[in-house]
Amino acid sequence: MQTALRAFVVWNKERPVNTINSGDTAWVLISTALVMVMTPALAFFYGGMVRKKNVLSTLNMSFVTIGLISVQWLLLGYTLAFGDSQSGLIGNLRYLGFAGVGAAPNPDYAPTIPHLAYAAYQMMFAIITPALITGAFVERVRFKTFLVFSVLWATLVYDPVAHWTWGAGGLLKQLGVLDFAGGTVVHITAGFSALAFAMVIGARKGFGRSPIEPHHIPYSVLGAGLLWMGWFGFNGGSALAANGVAVNALVTTNMSAAAAGLVWMLLSWRDNKPSVLGIVTGAVVGLVAITPASGFVTPLSALIIGGVAAPISYYAIRFRQRLNLDESLDVWACHGMGGLWGALATGLFATKAVNEAGNNGLFAGNPMQFVIQAVAVVIVIAFAFGVTFGLAQVLKRWMGLRVSSNAEEVGLDISEHGEPAYT
Repeated sequence: MQTALRAFVVWNKERPVNTINSGDTAWVLISTALVMVMTPALAFFYGGMVRKKNVLSTLNMSFVTIGLISVQWLLLGYTLAFGDSQSGLIGNLRYLGFAGVGAAPNPDYAPTIPHLAYAAYQMMFAIITPALITGAFVERVRFKTFLVFSVLWATLVYDPVAHWTWGAGGLLKQLGVLDFAGGTVVHITAGFSALAFAMVIGARKGFGRSPIEPHHIPYSVLGAGLLWMGWFGFNGGSALAANGVAVNALVTTNMSAAAAGLVWMLLSWRDNKPSVLGIVTGAVVGLVAITPASGFVTPLSALIIGGVAAPISYYAIRFRQRLNLDESLDVWACHGMGGLWGALATGLFATKAVNEAGNNGLFAGNPMQFVIQAVAVVIVIAFAFGVTFGLAQVLKRWMGLRVSSNAEEVGLDISEHGEPAYT
């Protein structure tokens, strides 16, 4: 038995690196499904927080993004993100329409799974990122403008940043940035883009003068629970193999969410009551914060990352409220600021003891990694905010961003889609 085991270990070390591994492939396919479910989970998380006259509209903006960005990714998005690098800024058109993306592995990205599996997995990240932004403009955005914005934003913001960070030869990747599963690519881009869009579209009718309360908090609890489950594929699957790094990412994901949910509970309890919506929001913030670090830090570090993320986002919401800015569902505070902290925390807590393919952070004796993470954060924030602000201004003049005052009063379920959620 021991002889057979030693033979297997030798074979496993010496086998060709570009040979498909069935275990790795199965894990990535399962993770792809888990990440896909996160977008309808997000729909419920957001849907519970809006008024009942806008719940179908809010659910639909996440759901339709699955179809919309799937098509964009196949036709153009994947090649812009992962095609051959053009000066580190964007991919070329090598994979246009998934040309050449098939069963053979791509050694630049995932040498033990089919290239098509990698492209499909990355597609789910491309889908959920613009869906996250919808929380900034729910209850007032024009549906047709939202569709155009989503495709343009994915092409002009998401795809370039994905290439910079994850693409072979990408600008930030060459700089040495660590982003295991999308702290900069997904959460910082979505969060700061949400802030930019909210500033352009303006507040909802009656904001600050009359109550705008969540209509169905149980929907949000359901959505948050499904997001937590899906995040195991989001982070664990980013190892792109069924290995120890995947296990570490899964465990750190859970611990950060647990810590953030509990800290948020204590913060809200100190101020008033231990809000259920607050607890689940805190858990999501913990999931956001650990995303870039999950494959590079220990479970104990993840506990700290989640515990610190909660007050950062909690008080960011308070700050946004003091500014009287209607960024409706706090995408900036939760995803933007949570992602920012997570990216910086990666530069603090990362250790090669967890992942040899990563790097040591400040606390493991490498302060330069923290500097690199900080530089990347500034670049991505400036790019995402600037491009989104400009894009929203152009669409405002060209198509109009928001529905009429009467349509907003009636609710977008009826005015934009012609059907009520409840009868």
